Amino acid sequence: MRNEDAVDLLIGARLAELRAQHGWSLGELAERSGVSRSTLSRAERAETSPTAALLNRLCHVYGRTMSQLLSEVEAAPAPLVRAADQQVWQDRASGFVRRSVSPPHTGLRGELVEGRLTPGADIAYDRPPVPGLEQHLWLLEGALEVTVGDRAHRLGAGDCLRMRVTGATRFRCAGPGEARYVLAVVRP
Repeated sequence: MRNEDAVDLLIGARLAELRAQHGWSLGELAERSGVSRSTLSRAERAETSPTAALLNRLCHVYGRTMSQLLSEVEAAPAPLVRAADQQVWQDRASGFVRRSVSPPHTGLRGELVEGRLTPGADIAYDRPPVPGLEQHLWLLEGALEVTVGDRAHRLGAGDCLRMRVTGATRFRCAGPGEARYVLAVVRP
């Protein structure tokens, strides 16, 4: 079994567990998240790899950041996580690779994430996973367009964008090369 498949199994099990903890049916979760019952069912059974947009919607419903959700599928939290052991998740459909750099711990408010977008990648989130989330995006390589609400920001290597996320956001890599960035996320 590939590592990506194992991560999808763990994510699916955690999503099913969260839904059960809230006492929601698939129909109730579909209404709350705006995601179809069939998509939710396939994600919970790991029949499909969930997209970043799908996980974002579910994180919003459950009041978690994506890093928190991903850290919940790991074993015990540690103060140090070696590069080789950092959780990597890939949205194959959009060309997005996400590495959880910070040691996972659900009790902390801040986390670091490395993001990579292939040329042409375009990811739109209709809402933040946690309203009022503060993010600092430091672009290490490439070019990236980040839209927060109705305002677009064009970033080049070395630029840093600070944003408080209360609504829709969009990350777009027009190319010609990959965009690689560090995202510092701080819960309100």
